Amino acid sequence: MAETETPAAAKAPAPKKGGAFKLVALGALVLIAGGGAGAWWLMRGTAAKAEEKEVSAEKRGLVPFETFLVNLADAGGTRFLKLNVQLVLASVEEGKKVEETPVLMAKLRSTILELLTEQQAPALITAEGKQTLKKSIQEKSAEVLHDYKVIDVLFSEFVVQF
Repeated sequence: MAETETPAAAKAPAPKKGGAFKLVALGALVLIAGGGAGAWWLMRGTAAKAEEKEVSAEKRGLVPFETFLVNLADAGGTRFLKLNVQLVLASVEEGKKVEETPVLMAKLRSTILELLTEQQAPALITAEGKQTLKKSIQEKSAEVLHDYKVIDVLFSEFVVQF
């Protein structure tokens, strides 16, 4: 009986060669596809930023406000901020539409005023504090102007009383 088993064992199919090669080739293909997708994603983001920067300043809209004079949230309530803010919008037409809409202007001024009164003097005197305030004004203004894109916030006067 042992003799009949030996020829059957000899007829068993040999393991296929090249399985490791297929695995390596598949891994390389996945890496190449992933790299291409990553490069496309990075280039897409860079192209969008480049398009935004290419628009000249003359084509941007500007929404100016009267000077803000607010008490700061410091202890004692004796410090104040005098600030002149302007919002930069995507186009001149958008800037004019916002400026000619009294309700939008009032909402924007109120939103900015509320944000300014929450600030504290020590944070505002640093460059980082000013940048954080700009970003906050930009975000809060974008909430009010949901139909328009706020590109930047400009300060033309910035005085913190100590």
